[in-house]
Amino acid sequence: MRILHTSDWHIGRTFHGNSTMDALAEVLGALTAQVRDNAVDVVVIAGDVFDSATPSGAAYTLLGDALVALHETGARVIVTSGNHDSAARLGFQARLLRDGIHVLTDPLAVGVPVTVADAHGPVHFFGIPYLEPAIVRQHWPEGDGSGRQLRTQAQTMAHAMDLVRAGMARHEGRSVAIAHCFAAGVDATIGLEREVRQGGLDVVPLSVFDGPDYVALGHIHGRQKLSDRVRYAGAPLHYSFGEQDKPRGSWLVDIDADGLAEVEWLELPVPRRLVTLTGPLDELLSAETVAAHADDWVCAVYTDAVPQTEPMRRLRESYPYCAMVQHQPEVRAEADERSYVQRLRNAVTDADRIDAFLEHVRAGQGPTEAERGLIRAILDERVRAEALV
Repeated sequence: MRILHTSDWHIGRTFHGNSTMDALAEVLGALTAQVRDNAVDVVVIAGDVFDSATPSGAAYTLLGDALVALHETGARVIVTSGNHDSAARLGFQARLLRDGIHVLTDPLAVGVPVTVADAHGPVHFFGIPYLEPAIVRQHWPEGDGSGRQLRTQAQTMAHAMDLVRAGMARHEGRSVAIAHCFAAGVDATIGLEREVRQGGLDVVPLSVFDGPDYVALGHIHGRQKLSDRVRYAGAPLHYSFGEQDKPRGSWLVDIDADGLAEVEWLELPVPRRLVTLTGPLDELLSAETVAAHADDWVCAVYTDAVPQTEPMRRLRESYPYCAMVQHQPEVRAEADERSYVQRLRNAVTDADRIDAFLEHVRAGQGPTEAERGLIRAILDERVRAEALV
């Protein structure tokens, strides 16, 4: 049996205020072509289908179009919910969907598989929706079997996987588990969710996933191989500049009569490349640099000693897709580390005090000669005005 493992579509997410709907539709079209070209039997979408618990009408339309297109290839489609999804909204049409499209959002059905047969017999797919302990605890008041309440996602996921293994015991054959969580062993530099960066890491031990022939995980936006049989596919689009160098794609998983046989990475196209350009603003606006990146999403980091006037406006005149601009002055090795109070101790005149202030806010860079002339002119004008009073 051939399985395509994808996740974290985040339909409806914006990129620095720009819609990603058209780009995502293009990428999902390419993914559908890969399903057809590789004769995939089952497509697994491991959570975060939507970016919001209240998706727009356009987001539902895009999801519907994608599911129909995948179904028309002849593949079965199995979808689980993630932390960004509303399980109720994602799953409300589950009973009405055409045969071959399965949306699994009910925690109480974790141990009940979707079974797909091939020439070697059944393969059982166990979908685990995102499990927020405070919400799903009511469904399992007995806790983890030792009398302890389910308080962490690690405990909750361990209990869910116990239910999966119990389901495996009742249903002979090969098995695949689908889950959405943060598993131990993930490279924390690759595409973490916004909530993960802002909060603590509720890490699920890798041993929790023992048992199934393959475990398709979602929640991390970069591909990850935690073991031969436990993997993250990542998001199909780049949703932040931190992900710009990470490949986009999905895992093509082959299961034979004995279980997991082979896993191959299928690259997806990148509709618009993301780049971070660093250097003085004039250098970023040079004809050579602009020619190389005019069609890219650009994060511009200009390193001039002082803030420049209207940098975003100037950049967008050359880079229509400049999404972000940052001022990060180069720190010189000989930079003066004195505090502002220390600088003022040696300031005698008003001009000295202005120099001290500029050096402090500019990481040691004092006024230019042109600025000194302007400062002297202003101070002289003030003296003349006071003399007339």
